[in-house]
Amino acid sequence: MACILKRKSVIAVSFIAAFLFLLVVRLVNEANFPLLLNCFGQPGTKWIPFSYTHRRPLRTHYGYINVRTQENTSSVRTCILSILLLMTMSPVPRRPLQLNCDLCAIVSNSGQMVGQKVGNEIDQSSCIWRMNNAPTKGYEEDVGRMTMIRVVSHTSVPLLLKNPDYFFKEANTTIYVIWGPFRNMRKDGNGIVYNMLKKTVDVYPNAQIYVTTEKRMSYCDGVFKKETGKDRVQSGSYLSTGWFTFILAMDACYGIHVYGMINDTYCKTEGYRKVPYHYYEQGRDECDEYFLHEHAPYGGHRFITEKKVFAKWAKKHRIIFTHPNWTLS
Repeated sequence: MACILKRKSVIAVSFIAAFLFLLVVRLVNEANFPLLLNCFGQPGTKWIPFSYTHRRPLRTHYGYINVRTQENTSSVRTCILSILLLMTMSPVPRRPLQLNCDLCAIVSNSGQMVGQKVGNEIDQSSCIWRMNNAPTKGYEEDVGRMTMIRVVSHTSVPLLLKNPDYFFKEANTTIYVIWGPFRNMRKDGNGIVYNMLKKTVDVYPNAQIYVTTEKRMSYCDGVFKKETGKDRVQSGSYLSTGWFTFILAMDACYGIHVYGMINDTYCKTEGYRKVPYHYYEQGRDECDEYFLHEHAPYGGHRFITEKKVFAKWAKKHRIIFTHPNWTLS
């Protein structure tokens, strides 16, 4: 009987000690606490109304590798490293992809943004997402000034590197998430795009650049097949940067406001607004580009198909579309 009581006392004391340890860690080193929560299976975040403003802890997002530190957030090593570093109260030298957003603004690259004058509204959002090399300088009145997350295609990385000081020095608080196939992102010296990014973080050590893992790319392909019934590779399709942006944003944001994105029927509507494919480039008409890609036998983005999926997601999650407005039936 005495042995049983002694054992219970030891368990109780251990539990209390562990609880107090975690409490102290959170107070002293709150920035690293979310990593520990993930190790113990932090419950998933549920969607909540836009009016909800309470800030929750940073969430760690899996399937993205920090280019500078080589840290893969899907690794068990992250949890072990976090616990060890928390015990010593030292800062985490390897930073996984962590985002915590209430209302997100996803700003389309579409010419629909020209003349909208919603820049100030966009800049009020808790997280502002942009895609590829879409600029803000010179377009602030319509698209805003701030960028917090920029999702970039592997094919657009050279466009960023044409003006590296702007993207990686002036905007060094921006988080870059680069997606691309394994052949371009491999780390064995043969990944052309990965090599570019590695050189970039050597020159700009404060740049926050993450790349998708091969497993994450496969996951996004799987979502496409689940939602459309079509195999991406067999159908000759390439996913768009918007696709990868939505998948990550739905995991990171409690509400999403999408600016300047047209729906799947817009280009067939009588009297639709003819605009450039990009707000920062003249030339290609948006609807012409969409039809060209949608019907390309190989190598096209299925923009129209993707918009149908986005509309479906908007019915389940807190997503609204404006400029132009979408009517979700």
